[in-house]
Amino acid sequence: MLVTQQPLLRRFWYPVMPVLLLDQGPQPFTLLGVELVLWKSASGAVSVVRDRCPHRHAKLSRGWVEGEELRCGYHGWSFDREGTCTRVPQKEDGDSGRICVQHFHSEVRYGYVWVSLDAPLTDIPILEEDSTPGFRRIYEFYEPWKCSGLRLMENSFDNAHFSFVHKETFGKLEAPQPSKMDLEPFADGFGFTMRTVVPVRNNKLGQLSTGIAQAETVRNNTGIWWMPFCRKLRMQYPTGLVHTIFTAATPIDDSSSQIVQIAFRNDTEVQTRAADVIAFDRAVVSEDRAILESTTFDTPVDLKRRDEVHMASDEPGLLMRRQLLAKFKEFGEAEVHGWTGGDAYPSLERARGATPASPTVSY
Repeated sequence: MLVTQQPLLRRFWYPVMPVLLLDQGPQPFTLLGVELVLWKSASGAVSVVRDRCPHRHAKLSRGWVEGEELRCGYHGWSFDREGTCTRVPQKEDGDSGRICVQHFHSEVRYGYVWVSLDAPLTDIPILEEDSTPGFRRIYEFYEPWKCSGLRLMENSFDNAHFSFVHKETFGKLEAPQPSKMDLEPFADGFGFTMRTVVPVRNNKLGQLSTGIAQAETVRNNTGIWWMPFCRKLRMQYPTGLVHTIFTAATPIDDSSSQIVQIAFRNDTEVQTRAADVIAFDRAVVSEDRAILESTTFDTPVDLKRRDEVHMASDEPGLLMRRQLLAKFKEFGEAEVHGWTGGDAYPSLERARGATPASPTVSY
């Protein structure tokens, strides 16, 4: 799937940038291949418009905020929060006629500016922990990765990779069998909930993060996937500690994503330092990143493409693909992809020259 070529993906909310960065002035960001400028007016209102002045296509992010307006740094044209040009200083009367720059949907939530390029189909995900007494919010990561959002989302619900990718942090190499899971699709088809219980190693970094001294422990996990590239993982430990991670893979272009991660905890800074929480999660995320950036970004959504083989523990990722493809079809789209080479990984029968009766998916 080439995300920039799927119009439906423009109709979802994505966390794009920490709102605090806008205190430094207009900021550029590329979302689904569209160049944006985010800016905050003197009154604190946030706006998002296309990062090109309609005059000579200079980047508006090279300009500055003046009161409630954004001024282009090239010729000083002014634009209001809706993208309408309010003044052309080179004209004696300053009249701008009907000149405007494209304006996009934006909201501030959880300390981030969220953007939807077209009319949103769904709401911004609700993170109950953010408004639950006793929980604190910890900002963890905001960085670009060279991988597709779907790859990261699938990885987040993949119980089979723990023993190998995370063998230095919490994975148990000697116990590679993935934990059983319970999947519950949303009624509207825009995501699902997954529940599982995972035994884990608890190394020194983990012990600092969890406050659990034992070398092993158990996580009761509840994961939520919100189409297309947001997830929440709520991990509850035997001590009652709840460590919730919200992760988004905001699509920059077809091959890269901006990773946003926020943690929520039901303990205090005195009990566990935020720096120790981040250190453990950084170690885990770095292991994921090393593998995910080695994967292909044109992640197949239509399983008939036969670009990959699968196993039973892949079911959450396959459900993502089925739900995405169903929504594409519902809105009159087909998957757009770059692969044209036929079966990348044929079955043994096909490899030997035979033709199987139907597409084979291994479970």
